[in-house]
Amino acid sequence: MINKNNDNYCVILAGGKGRRLWPCSREKHPKQFLDFFSTGRTLLQATFDRVSQIIPIENIYVSTNHVYAHYVLEQLPEIPSENVLSEPIHRNTAPSVAWATYRIYHRNENARMMVIPSDQTVIREDLFQEDVVAGLDLVSEKDQILTLGVLPTRPEPGYGYIQIGEPVRDGYIYKVKSVTEKPDRQFAQMFIDSGEFYWNTGIYIANVKNMRLCMHRIFPAILRKIDDVAKQITLKDELLFIEENFPLYPNISIDRGLLENNQDVYIMKCNFGWADLGMWHSIYEGMRKSDNDNVIIGSNVITEDCTGNIIKLPKDHLGVINGLDGYIVAETDKVLLICKKGDSSALIRKYINEVQLKYGENFI
Repeated sequence: MINKNNDNYCVILAGGKGRRLWPCSREKHPKQFLDFFSTGRTLLQATFDRVSQIIPIENIYVSTNHVYAHYVLEQLPEIPSENVLSEPIHRNTAPSVAWATYRIYHRNENARMMVIPSDQTVIREDLFQEDVVAGLDLVSEKDQILTLGVLPTRPEPGYGYIQIGEPVRDGYIYKVKSVTEKPDRQFAQMFIDSGEFYWNTGIYIANVKNMRLCMHRIFPAILRKIDDVAKQITLKDELLFIEENFPLYPNISIDRGLLENNQDVYIMKCNFGWADLGMWHSIYEGMRKSDNDNVIIGSNVITEDCTGNIIKLPKDHLGVINGLDGYIVAETDKVLLICKKGDSSALIRKYINEVQLKYGENFI
C-alpha cells in the first residue's frame, strides 16, 4: 500500500477530440469518455483509477473542454467539481498545463505534479506506481522536468521518440539529448536499432515552482497578466480570466513546450508496459492477438481466412467477415469504416475531411 503524499498532485488531460479513432470516437463523444474495451470503465476512469492509487483524490485535476465537462462530472463524481478545469475553446495541451499549474501553485507552493494523458494503457500497474512515486520524490529535490520513457517494441511512426544522453542517477535517469516527434517508419527503425531512443509516454513530472517557470517561458505575456493580480483574485475571477484569455494561447503541445524549451529535462527509463490508445494501428500493436493475429474488441464476430485485422462493432451487431488481411473494421452510430490498417492516422484524417464536406457534422 503506497502512502499518499499530500504534496503530490496530478493533472489528467482529457480535452482532445479523439479523431484518430473515428468512427468509434466522435467529436461529441471522444474516446476518453468511452468504455472502449468493454471493461466497465471508460479510458478516463481507468486513468483516474490508476493515479488515485498514489495521488490524493482531492489533488487530482482533469483538464477538458466546456463541451466535455459534463462527461467528466458524470464519470468522476469522486473529485471536487472545481477540480474540473473546463476550457472555453480547443487548444493544444500546453495551455491546459499552464492553467493547471497556476491553480496548483496557488493552492500549494510545495506541490509536486504529474501530467498524464487520459488515453493510455498500462500493463504493470505496480511498476507504474513505483516509477511515478520515485519521480515525484526526485523532483521535490531538484528543479527538473522528468518524462517517463519506455523501450520501443516496434518502429511506430505515430509516437514521439526521446534520445537519451548522459546518465545522471543509478542508470535509470538520463539527460534528454534529442526529441523527434512522429518520425517515418524508416527513421523509427533506425532509432530502435541504435538502442538510444525511448518512446515518449507524454507523462511529465515536476515540482510546481519549476513547472510554473517553464510555463512562463512558453507563455510570458498571458501568464504575466494573471500573475499581476493573482494574490487578489477569487476562483470566480480566475474562471473569468480563463474565459477571456484562453483563446489567446498559441496552439502548442506540452511535449513541444517542455522538451524543446528547457535545458534541465530528463528521462526515466521505465518498463511498466505502455501503449498510446490514440490510433487504430497502435491499439492493434499493443493488444493481445488471436491465433490468426486478429484483434477483436468487445464484438460478436465470425471470421474466416482473416489475419492481422482490428475489429470493433456495436455490441448488438454480429459481423461475419471473410478474407480480410490487415484491415480496420469499425462501426459506431451509423458509420462503418473499412480500411487498410497500415499507419492509419493520415487515412482517417482524409476520410473525416471528405465525410465532413459531403455529409456534414453529424457523422464526425
